[in-house]
Amino acid sequence: MLGAGGQLGTQLVRLLGTETAVPHAQLSITDAGAVSSLIDARRPDVVFNCAAYNAVDRAEVERDLAFAVNAHGPKNIAVACRRTGASLVHFSTNFVFDGNSVEPYTEADEAIPLSVYGSTKLAGEQGVLHAGGHVLVVRTAAVYGGPQSFPMRILARARAGEALRVVSDQRVNPTSAEDLAGAAVELAEQGIAGIVHAVAEGCCGWDELARAVLAETGAEVEVESVPKSGYPAAARRPLNGCLASTRFRPLRPWREALHELLNP
Repeated sequence: MLGAGGQLGTQLVRLLGTETAVPHAQLSITDAGAVSSLIDARRPDVVFNCAAYNAVDRAEVERDLAFAVNAHGPKNIAVACRRTGASLVHFSTNFVFDGNSVEPYTEADEAIPLSVYGSTKLAGEQGVLHAGGHVLVVRTAAVYGGPQSFPMRILARARAGEALRVVSDQRVNPTSAEDLAGAAVELAEQGIAGIVHAVAEGCCGWDELARAVLAETGAEVEVESVPKSGYPAAARRPLNGCLASTRFRPLRPWREALHELLNP
């Protein structure tokens, strides 16, 4: 497993064991030679690639770095996997879509990214699929679970007495990293290839998610709902970021998974 230090990688380590983990500090996927040597030496049956550049707004100015990590790096892994016969599970995002659809996006819908970040992730998908071999691309949305994820940041701000202004017209499937990791392992065991969407059941605005976090924790703080136009950001984001799958069942309803996270 590559990129083992993030919130998804942490959950995969919990399922698969620490001996499978290769954090970014140990290996940069942008180094094709190092990637090849590692996979040649370990000869895994399956490689999970969790390594990614996820700074959506900063990618607008760090374009080369974002493409190196999100596009060229995954292709390095796919080429090494093809040569050794390993399967690759690569993770992607709802940011590959423009968000203009009124329905959740399925695997068959055309990907039209709005941002540099989305473009790098789409290029990564294309690179690993075109490299050949057995490749699964798992698209997901609004993954949370780590200490810096949206629910935890909202909770920290509420407890600090900060005012909460949260976007209302950008919709997503808030997806538990724990549930996503389990789904990825299951998909790998089933030998599924191609593109699969794996997200929590249900969509909501970020403001609705923020209110759900506060309700779960008893924090009495008002959430001001604001349109995306009132919350300037460097990168454009899809207003409809909801995904649906024609190839895999929905994960747990997002409220159920959020309740478990906040009430351990």
